[in-house]
Amino acid sequence: MVLAALAFSVGDLARVRFAVSPMWEVAPSLRLLRSGTVHPVHRPWADQVRPRLLAAGLDRGWLSELVPPARYVPDFLNPAPLVPTPAPQDEWDAIRASPADRVRRDLEHLARHEGGLGPRLRALHADPPGRLAKLVEEIETYWELALAPYWARIRAVLDADILHRARMVAEHGAGHLLNDLHASLSWDDDVLRVNGRKQPMTRTSAGAGLLLIPSAFTGPGVRTRTAPPDPPQLAYPARGIGSLWSTRPATRTGALSAVLGRSRALLLTELQTPASTTQLAHRTGLSPAGVSQNLTALKDAGLVSAHRAGRSVLYARTAAAETLLQAAST
Repeated sequence: MVLAALAFSVGDLARVRFAVSPMWEVAPSLRLLRSGTVHPVHRPWADQVRPRLLAAGLDRGWLSELVPPARYVPDFLNPAPLVPTPAPQDEWDAIRASPADRVRRDLEHLARHEGGLGPRLRALHADPPGRLAKLVEEIETYWELALAPYWARIRAVLDADILHRARMVAEHGAGHLLNDLHASLSWDDDVLRVNGRKQPMTRTSAGAGLLLIPSAFTGPGVRTRTAPPDPPQLAYPARGIGSLWSTRPATRTGALSAVLGRSRALLLTELQTPASTTQLAHRTGLSPAGVSQNLTALKDAGLVSAHRAGRSVLYARTAAAETLLQAAST
């Protein structure tokens, strides 16, 4: 069994921090969608998203070449988050600004794993500054189709994981946290050991500190990124993923109707999964014009977000709406 060991000084322990990273969800979620089998936990999400992916041609674009079915994903796709919760645009800007030598080095590493590069990636290798914008444009499209409509729900799981881990550090210390993150990780004598990692992890090759990133789609193992001077990144499966796509308890719409009105309360409860105006009209019996008017009001109030999916627009509940519905269910 391959075992990598990362030593920690007092300074390294002081630099251990958490972050929620949109880009750390992109590659593993795409890999899951393109796989022949989908874990039962994510099947409801995959059944909704896969047709959009195929319709947009993202099964044969830049990302399909950059994210192979297994093994290595280029490190420049996962820039180290500078803040605990970077916006997607922040990470896309960091990808656009990736140094050309970093992009070429990562692509050469990918070529060794995959036996060569496809035409798009050869063009990216030849001209990183000129091609990265096109790649990021495709990442933005994938985000809007596959992740943005569900981000409020995913973020709730990731944030809950971080709160749990932070409480663990407060009660038991950082060593206990690192020993509890995943079965492949163990902490002893100021060293974090990672079972299954093929490459060594030294402070020279990995950088200082440690950036811990809970993920909804990484799994069942952990993933690491080492690219000094960035801190080493370790993405691990977040707690609570098993309930990520489960049906929520029925909301008492009467209480919400008194505040929002019957139609808007009904639309919020129907947005258990993202849907278009036409789909919502069919489900609720409201006219398409009425649905559109009420969705606009909910969007202006910060309870609904809109995401383009091809020729249609999908509406999704925001984190504020989830909180409101949870309060109405108790």
